[in-house]
Amino acid sequence: MRLSQMLVPTTRETPAEAELVSHQLMLRAGLIRRLGSGLYTWMPMGLRVLQKITAIVREEMNRAGAQEVLMPSVHPAELWQASGRWEQMGSLMLRLKDRHKRDFCYGPTHEEVVTYHVKQDVRSWKQLPLNLYQIQTKFRDEIRPRFGLMRAREFIMKDAYSFHMDSADLAREYAGMRVAYQRIFDRLGVDYRIVQADTGDIGGTASEEFHVVAGAGEDLLAVSDGSDFAANIEAAACGTTLTRPEASQEAQDVATPGRSTCAAVAELLAIPLEQALKLVVVEGSDGNLVALALRGDHELNEIKAERHPAVAAPLQLAEGARIQSVFGCEPGFLGVRNCPVPVIADHAAAVLADFVCGANRHDFHTTGVNWGRDCPEPAVADLRNIAEGDPSPDGQGRIRFLRGIEVGHIFQLGDKYARAMELTVLDADGASVTPQMGCYGIGVSRIAAAVVEQCHDEQGIRWPQAIAPFALVICPIGMDRSEAVREAAERLYADAQAAGVEVLLDDRGLRPGVMFADSELLGIPHRVVIGDKALADDQYEYRHRSDSEAKRISSDHAALLDRIRAG
Repeated sequence: MRLSQMLVPTTRETPAEAELVSHQLMLRAGLIRRLGSGLYTWMPMGLRVLQKITAIVREEMNRAGAQEVLMPSVHPAELWQASGRWEQMGSLMLRLKDRHKRDFCYGPTHEEVVTYHVKQDVRSWKQLPLNLYQIQTKFRDEIRPRFGLMRAREFIMKDAYSFHMDSADLAREYAGMRVAYQRIFDRLGVDYRIVQADTGDIGGTASEEFHVVAGAGEDLLAVSDGSDFAANIEAAACGTTLTRPEASQEAQDVATPGRSTCAAVAELLAIPLEQALKLVVVEGSDGNLVALALRGDHELNEIKAERHPAVAAPLQLAEGARIQSVFGCEPGFLGVRNCPVPVIADHAAAVLADFVCGANRHDFHTTGVNWGRDCPEPAVADLRNIAEGDPSPDGQGRIRFLRGIEVGHIFQLGDKYARAMELTVLDADGASVTPQMGCYGIGVSRIAAAVVEQCHDEQGIRWPQAIAPFALVICPIGMDRSEAVREAAERLYADAQAAGVEVLLDDRGLRPGVMFADSELLGIPHRVVIGDKALADDQYEYRHRSDSEAKRISSDHAALLDRIRAG
């Protein structure tokens, strides 16, 4: 392709609305253009990247035995009402009506739709297992679309759905999809992690996420420094092997005027923050309040908390007025002595001795508090976020944190959607059976942004060659003035095309600095500069995008193109 014939609107200015590096660079490189809030057009150079990613995903899904389909992006409300998610999805779902006033939505995902189709066409166990996938546009009405493609409202996703006669076969396919995803991300050439994850609104019994490791990642990942354990912090289990020391202090109320946080109280009393205990009061599943007790240095994990049978789901923090009426004081001074509501303590909080907590009266805390002596033994559960330095849940090593961008998620759904949609098939004995389902998603458009977050430098993008828009860019110096330069550039351009190398010829006649800056901004892996001085020695100037400096190489096209094909 000749650059003079492409629409590549590069710019040196960083757009004011772009916060993340990926958003900045993809706009500056002219890969995408904003149409509206969370809505982006893929420009020619960006679309080439997107198509490369799509091709890898499609090839590996086909290799794994999945069959490609394409389902509508607009769904009748009845399907979502049958599964119970019409209301559950809330404001994330974009709802609309047709001219007959019938309700529809722009599909955020396709579990209901694919289950509906399988219900129509699959009758017997002989037709299973079955794995159907599509690569299609989705829409989720994010409250605050931001970060470019990272948190867009409209995005491109590969979603696959498998159907099985039993959970054992579902587990087999899940493992196969996990391997397929590993092949995809290996081919993309990025540093990624597979982590244990929460199933969220999708539901199911097990799930794992695939994250591209990047400092700007929205997700915090807990990984072991002594094993391959990795989990999203939302799903990382915390250890339960701690033991409680013997009590050595008497309980005593002390004045703590204006100190309503554990940190402030610990500072005033000159105690470690981990010796302070805090109460988070939430709505209970029975309509009453429940107090969740945590160490002062720990954070509540809301997903873990709302899964406790005594806690209302979704998690709802109690309002201040209700806390005041029940406890007789405001939040910040609540304690477990004479606590008027049931207490559920995190494992680490349950083994504290001689701890400090609120005294259930304004401007007072109690020191030397001990479970079982000064207050009832609490119910105990895993309620907190895992912390750096904690023992790894698998017993090997300590936890450290990484930032990740979620680009893939696989689920074992069980029979949740099949049961809701009344999907059954006949088994070998002629009995009706509800199939087990799996779900496997990849954020195709998000991958592009995630790769840029991981692969860039001060000059621009550094695409892995597998998804770069072009493998080679030819930069002729003064080709409008030098016939030798023009002929050499055209000859290399033709030879590269004949050899199957995706090549871009910068024939715009611009200054060398501008050409070089654009090639680095666009992230093309290989650059060849052709100028009269090097040509006099039968040489070109070559630079790989990851090299710090250019170097002279022979003008032997065969050797050069072999190098480029090799990556």
